[in-house]
Amino acid sequence: MGRYFGTDGVRGVANTELTPELAYRLGRAGAYVLTRSQKHARIVVGKDTRISGDLLESALIAGMLSVGAIAIRVGVVSTPGVAYLTRALEADAGVMISASHNPVADNGIKFFGGDGFKLLDSVEEEIEKLLDAEVDTLPRPTGKDVGRIEERIDAVKLYTDYLGKTVKNRFNGLKIVLDCANGAASAIAPQVFCNLGAEVISIHAEPNGVNINVKCGSTHPEIVREAVLANRADLGLSFDGDADRLIAVDEQGHIVDGDYIMLILAKALKEAGKLTANTLVATVMSNFGFVKAAKELGIDLVRTAVGDRYVMEAMINGGYVIGGEQSGHIILLDHNTTGDGLLTAVQLASIMVEKKQPLSKLREIMRSYPQVLVNVRVASKEGWEQKPAIRQVIADVEAKLGNDGRVLVRPSGTEPLIRVMAEGSDEELVRSYVEQIAEVVRREQGAS
Repeated sequence: MGRYFGTDGVRGVANTELTPELAYRLGRAGAYVLTRSQKHARIVVGKDTRISGDLLESALIAGMLSVGAIAIRVGVVSTPGVAYLTRALEADAGVMISASHNPVADNGIKFFGGDGFKLLDSVEEEIEKLLDAEVDTLPRPTGKDVGRIEERIDAVKLYTDYLGKTVKNRFNGLKIVLDCANGAASAIAPQVFCNLGAEVISIHAEPNGVNINVKCGSTHPEIVREAVLANRADLGLSFDGDADRLIAVDEQGHIVDGDYIMLILAKALKEAGKLTANTLVATVMSNFGFVKAAKELGIDLVRTAVGDRYVMEAMINGGYVIGGEQSGHIILLDHNTTGDGLLTAVQLASIMVEKKQPLSKLREIMRSYPQVLVNVRVASKEGWEQKPAIRQVIADVEAKLGNDGRVLVRPSGTEPLIRVMAEGSDEELVRSYVEQIAEVVRREQGAS
């Protein structure tokens, strides 16, 4: 990856790292690369509820207009909402301004092609070359050829209506708590579930520009758990700032993460004859209990590196329809081209209605094994996998765990860390195994 684009667009602290000047240049370069074959190309622009969204949106759109593009401004919407609207409005590209579950000071800019998919590395690299060019030689049309803004105040309704049409069931009789993280879901999630007939209790759905993700949302599922129990609700649904991921809570207060949700959805797809190649795509971080449950269900797994871009790549290459991460970022390619927390939530509730089963019953599909993770700060991440001592201690622990657990050791992609993780039925025993491996890693790689 280049020095601007990370694993999910361009991110940084708004107005110091991700400056309006950079946003302007991204608008120019991105619009040119994605739409240069179109005169007055149309680009959907959405944002979450961060206070810096207005600042970056203005600069980004100015850059787009300066190369002759038309900015279709849709206001506050989810990241998957932009992906959907890009296709629904037959736009040439889409852009979302959001830093997902990050703190309010951060923000980000991510692009979608006209097909609604995130950009290939090669396209991002082309944009970066233009950003680094010593002289800006991109077009600067004048007069009638300058770009303009097209307001679409109906855009969010188009998306909410679509979400409702992805299921056949009504949700009458379901009491659902929605934790909207004071983010993009605030104006969308309550409307979607009310339209489907559910009794909705919304929390953290009053964004003020600075309270996005603050002690709420999918990174704090204990909050929606308390609300579910207090209101005797049937279901709790917790989203992140840009609503591309979901963590659920059942009526008994059990947290239902992405692993559980993926299996519940995949099983339903299999029973409906819609699980392509009988395969589910997940990352190496999915729980060992998830792997065992998939095998018992007769569902094949494709494992990828951590990150939704790797999940998507495997899905496209294999023609698979469902994949995701333990964090709740789940992709349902029959319906949308990126992870969609709201879509996932609607599908999960629909299965509850169709099966006439509470989520506590559906979550019995798997048993989550205790997972212990230690981040070992090291002087160097290089060559750790070739060290005989590290290889030996990993092999010893794997032999002790046998078929009742697993070990995963991997370097961090961004920090001087080697992550040591193990899973097994006995948490204290697993913890001791992880510490054994971590100690050898520290000795061999040098403590930082």
